[in-house]
Amino acid sequence: MNQFKCAQCQSTYSLREIRWKCDCGSVLDIECEVQFRVDDWKNRFPTLWRYREAIPIDNEEAIVSFHEGFTPLLPFSVGNRQIYVKLEYLFPSGSFKDRGASVLVSKVKELGIQKVVIDSSGNAGCAVSTYCARAGIACDVYVPEHASPAKLKQIQTVGANVCTVPGPRDEAAKAVLKAAESEFYAGHTWNPFFYQGTKTIAFEVWEQLGYRAPDALLFPTGSGSFLIGAYLGFRDLHSLNLIEKLPRLIAVQTERCAPLYKMFHENLTEVPTVSPQKTIAEGIAVASPARAKQIVQYVRETNGTVVKVSEEEIRRCTQKLCRNGFFVEPTSAAAIAGLAQYDGPTQDVIVVPLTGHGLKSSV
Repeated sequence: MNQFKCAQCQSTYSLREIRWKCDCGSVLDIECEVQFRVDDWKNRFPTLWRYREAIPIDNEEAIVSFHEGFTPLLPFSVGNRQIYVKLEYLFPSGSFKDRGASVLVSKVKELGIQKVVIDSSGNAGCAVSTYCARAGIACDVYVPEHASPAKLKQIQTVGANVCTVPGPRDEAAKAVLKAAESEFYAGHTWNPFFYQGTKTIAFEVWEQLGYRAPDALLFPTGSGSFLIGAYLGFRDLHSLNLIEKLPRLIAVQTERCAPLYKMFHENLTEVPTVSPQKTIAEGIAVASPARAKQIVQYVRETNGTVVKVSEEEIRRCTQKLCRNGFFVEPTSAAAIAGLAQYDGPTQDVIVVPLTGHGLKSSV
């Protein structure tokens, strides 16, 4: 049965309800039955919507899409390791968050909602506002004052309203929750339909590797929308006996804002208080992730870990990627920097998604 389910109190709700959180105030997940035949995919256009049966949107006419997805998966050498990088920065708005935005805005359109609000350090705002523009839905984006000017320009250019909030990233999150008392909140952290889009990376990687899962994936992680989505996708594949086990999921944080690192390694049950410092990896500078418990749980379940990297490591890896033709923003390079701490065998198959375009933010 397809339904919302509260991660805290276990309450359930219909997916036809207009809601983004539980009545108890906690985050919601989506439980859905996934049934598909791999042979059906082979005759479909190579977009994330080829996995239609795994995405809980009922009305085909509500789908909002630019034919996004199926980004290239290419080999890349890092030290003595040969890994794969997935070029997620080639999405229409320039980041992987188009995966979540396509599904989330499709649900918004299906529900008949005319306006949404969202908070973002940049990329989620770019993605949701882009898909809202295509759907003809109004969008207010709450951003921290330090957000990249290039990202703000992109949001404004597609017609969204930018609301700048003084202070760190978490202040924008607080401001949008006030706005969400009267408008629908399409935030990528809280709204579970976003994860039904980001989970499609698991299906794509599985296909591109010849119908097998990698040994590990490394994600630059702030709010965790990509790592959580990947877990859900690989869990779907595992439930259908298409893979033997879930790959290790490794969260990479900047040492200037690493609450998940502290929570994981100190076995904390709540998100610790940290004081974020300015970082070139602005996309993962999230001091208090709403789904921190879920992120840590999924990392543990897959025998993964959480690592943190320095500004110099991120800067060096950004330059290495760019000089090999991968023009990415520093947040993307954080995951490459995290490879130095990977403790698995050299022959492990590792995938690192390059999450955002270099035109958005540079070293």
